[in-house]
Amino acid sequence: MQLRKIAFILPLLTFAIVSVYLYSALYSDPRAKESSLLNRTVPDFQLNDLMDPTRQYKVKDLKGEVTLLNIWGVWCTTCKAELGFLTKLKEELGLRIIGIYYPLDVDPDLDGPLDLAKLTNNVDKTLKAYGNPYQFNMLDIEHQLSFDLGVTGAPETFVIDKHGVVRAHHMGDINPRVWQIKLAALVQQLKEEE
Repeated sequence: MQLRKIAFILPLLTFAIVSVYLYSALYSDPRAKESSLLNRTVPDFQLNDLMDPTRQYKVKDLKGEVTLLNIWGVWCTTCKAELGFLTKLKEELGLRIIGIYYPLDVDPDLDGPLDLAKLTNNVDKTLKAYGNPYQFNMLDIEHQLSFDLGVTGAPETFVIDKHGVVRAHHMGDINPRVWQIKLAALVQQLKEEE
């Protein structure tokens, strides 16, 4: 008799737990993911400049002033849409914005190696057409820094304080509404601490 009760209750309990989990996921905001790097220093890296491969950047290059670290790509329509507003932030607030160019996966067997000349030409055209907010762009070919930051796609933006510590992580585009609601007060506070 006891075994029959367990056989009846166990599937019912499992169904209830799964239902609660799925219901909560249905109404959650996928952009509200908390970054595991909040209040931690940006992971160590060494990446080449997208437009000048002879120049390299390291984590020390993110220190010294408040920075928006923006992950983007020319293939990303939403990234193009946010370039104008990011450029406005750079010009009106004097905000330092650094790009991490996130290339789509390149399969050497099918696509051949990354054509850097073609890529830089496309980037140049895109930035001229939509606005160029970037002080410089780093090329993360193997997505190592992107993975270390917990990036799941583009666009994503990190607010980095003057010590190189991640203070906010936003998934999706930066637009006037997102800026005012989520980032403006934090950036202002961090700039005042300088």
